[in-house]
Formats: sequence, C-alpha cells, structure tokens
Amino acid sequence: MSFDPYLFFTGNCREAMSRYQEIFGGELSIMTNGEAPEGEGMPGAGADAVLHAGLTIGDRYLMASDDPTGNDGPKVGVAVCHTAPDAGEAKRIFDALAEGGEVQMPLGETFFSPAFGACVDRFGVSWMVMVDQAH
Repeated sequence: MSFDPYLFFTGNCREAMSRYQEIFGGELSIMTNGEAPEGEGMPGAGADAVLHAGLTIGDRYLMASDDPTGNDGPKVGVAVCHTAPDAGEAKRIFDALAEGGEVQMPLGETFFSPAFGACVDRFGVSWMVMVDQAH
C-alpha cells in the first residue's frame, strides 16, 4: 500500500512540476486538457490546462493537475515530506524548494533528524525535507 500526493494548481501546474523535476530528477509526463478524448477533459478549462501530470522518481510518484475552479492560493492542511539520503542532499533540495517561497523552519538538526526543515515553495505547496535519524 502507498499514499501518493496529488497537488492542484491554478494555471501553473506545468511550471511547478517542471521545477520539481529539476530539483528531484525523475521522469515527468504531462497530459493537457486538449489531449483528452472529446468530452472527457476538465469542463471550463482551456486546451493548455494540465489534466494530469506525474513525476516518477524510483518507486515514488508525485501527481498534479491544474484546478479549473480558480481556487488559487496556498495549499493548506497538508505538506509533502521528502526524505533525502543525507544532509548535503537535504540542503540542496530544501534551498531549491524555498527559493522564491517562504522558510517556515530553517533546515537544521533536530532531536529526530540530523537535518529537518519546512518551507512553502513559490507555488504555495508546503514541504518538509528531512534525513532519517539512522543517516
């Protein structure tokens, strides 16, 4: 069993997912509303709206789409948590996610992790970046 995050954006899904691919690597696939079969796309969304995007990194999957409701703003009540292999990689990822966003807890050593930090990226997505205690 797994739980895979699904993020919603208002018009900038392609930009956000492309940025996440720059940061994390992996394979990005994007289907636009215009590529959907006739009558199967998102009602009210333009042809360039992202109907579904998936970033595959190893056996993990981050999914997203544009939300045609227009409910733009910070994504609240949830955070995507990334566990990095070591503190150096955690710093690289944290700094890249925080660029243009807001740091909520600077990356640093805690009682439960040699490196943990929290930020909201420039797309309004909350992130937690950490390294497992064993590393």
